[in-house]
Amino acid sequence: MEPISVLKDREKSTVTKLTRNSKIFKTIIQAILDKKGEHIISLDLRKIHEAAADFFIICEATSTTQVKAIADFIEHQVKQNCEEAPYKHEGKQVAQWVLIDYINIVVHVMHPESRKFYQLEEMWSDAAAQMHE
Repeated sequence: MEPISVLKDREKSTVTKLTRNSKIFKTIIQAILDKKGEHIISLDLRKIHEAAADFFIICEATSTTQVKAIADFIEHQVKQNCEEAPYKHEGKQVAQWVLIDYINIVVHVMHPESRKFYQLEEMWSDAAAQMHE
C-alpha cells in the first residue's frame, strides 16, 4: 500500500461534482447489497480539506471469501455500468480488508474484526455519515 503522503499529492477529479446520487456511487452501493454486504455506511468527506477522496464507502463481509466476492463484483459492476476501472486496489490476497480506489470514492470492504480494529468511522467522525440498506 502507498504511504499516506502519496495520497495527499494525488489530484481529485474535478470534471463532475460527485454526490450520493451519482451513478458510480449508486452502482457501488447496489453491488455491495447484491453480494449481501453488511453494515454499509458512506462518509461524505467533501468538507474535510485533508481527505484524499470525496466519499468513503465502508461495508463488511462475514468471510474472506465474501470480502473478495464483494470487491470483485464492485469492480465488475462499475466497469460494466460506468465504464470506470479503479485507480488502485489493495488487499485482495489476504482479503481481511480490500480497498478499491476510484479517486473520488474509496471503497473499504472489511472483515468484521478488521473493521472493529481500524475504526474508520471513528477516525473520520467529523464526516457526514449515512447508512445504506
